[in-house]
Amino acid sequence: MSSDDSWLWPVLSLKAAGISLIDCDHRTPPARDSGYPYIAIPQLKDGHISLEGVRRISESDFTEWTKKLAPQADDVVVVRRCNSGQSAYIPPDLKCAIGQNLVVLRSDGSKVSQKYLRWLVRGTEWWSEVEKYINVGAVFDSLRCRDIPNFELPIPSLDEQNNIVEILTALDDRITLLRETNKTLESIAQALFKSWFVDFDPVRAKMEGRQPEGMDEATAALFPSSFEDSQLGKVPMGWKKSSIYETCHVIYGAPFSSKLFNDHNRGSALIRIRDLKSENPNIFTEEVHPKGYMTQPGDIVVGMDGEFRAYIWGGIPAWLNQRVCVFQPKPTFSHPFVLFSIRPLLAAVEASETATTVIHLGKNDIDRFNVLIPPDPILKIFGIITIPIYERIVAAKKMATSLASLRDTLLPRLISGRLRLPEIAHFVGETAA
Repeated sequence: MSSDDSWLWPVLSLKAAGISLIDCDHRTPPARDSGYPYIAIPQLKDGHISLEGVRRISESDFTEWTKKLAPQADDVVVVRRCNSGQSAYIPPDLKCAIGQNLVVLRSDGSKVSQKYLRWLVRGTEWWSEVEKYINVGAVFDSLRCRDIPNFELPIPSLDEQNNIVEILTALDDRITLLRETNKTLESIAQALFKSWFVDFDPVRAKMEGRQPEGMDEATAALFPSSFEDSQLGKVPMGWKKSSIYETCHVIYGAPFSSKLFNDHNRGSALIRIRDLKSENPNIFTEEVHPKGYMTQPGDIVVGMDGEFRAYIWGGIPAWLNQRVCVFQPKPTFSHPFVLFSIRPLLAAVEASETATTVIHLGKNDIDRFNVLIPPDPILKIFGIITIPIYERIVAAKKMATSLASLRDTLLPRLISGRLRLPEIAHFVGETAA
């Protein structure tokens, strides 16, 4: 027994700690255009429920599918097949049904606070138990419902649990707020891009003898009052169709050797496709590739296999791995202009590729990208308006990345009892404010 063992919490099985497991209904209801969300594995992201792309079900199916399991606020949803052990908590006021291959953990409150449970299932000890009980299958790994209640985990007193919840939730709430603010900021910039460069609202207003809405006279004067025919259809007079390469350089990732990868922070981080959403690369390499590119916060990064989406990178500087590329704006063209120009082009490639079941973005696809380019004065005004918004987004992303790193560093130490709150409470309070 080490000298540190006196600091560790007592260990109990989930069953002994008063935590029950509720299995899901092993059927999938038909999808509807609207209705109640049906939570499946893809909706569990970083401990939260995401409704992006969620299946919607009818009221009658919702009633049927919640007879066995009606989710409550702070219930913990756990994946038991494919991505086994991943989890998320049910937020207040979310009425939903739980999909196949998911279970819910619910505490009776006698030994474990329900709000603490969402953090308990993200600690190192939880993952050790997952590894201990997981069944390795030919296609998917899985956990048995009868095994999960036997997981043995460190359980502090309820007072200690509440203190830990306060610290970790403060950090998590701050991260969530930053990300929600970024969505709003990005939608503002994208709405302006759509108005000016897709719907051509200022041009249409001038054609009708109206002053363009929300625009001063000097800016309005930069826009023409008529359209002309082009290969892209009717476009504002004097605007031109051009290759994407006129607006930006496309930098491709290098083939770093997987034999030199490590997960011990040796060398520099490496961005792979799987890291684009989380902005948290966990593979490092000491290799310095002669054709390598070190991605910086604010870069427009695109994955070239699977899901073709353009991300504003907000993580730490990292090498760009193969099958990932960066669209780097040239002088005159701002990051927002390039970002919003390529997103519909990427979506079109994804739609066509999905139809043939081959999900791959190649250089030949990018070579065919064409964009509509307005005169420089309009580009300059658009940049003056949107670049500060973009910079705020990048700054918030960097802060969220830093806070997430702090949260993920503290979480296993607090859950295990190896770190006590008096040592960090004041510091974390200031950081999350």
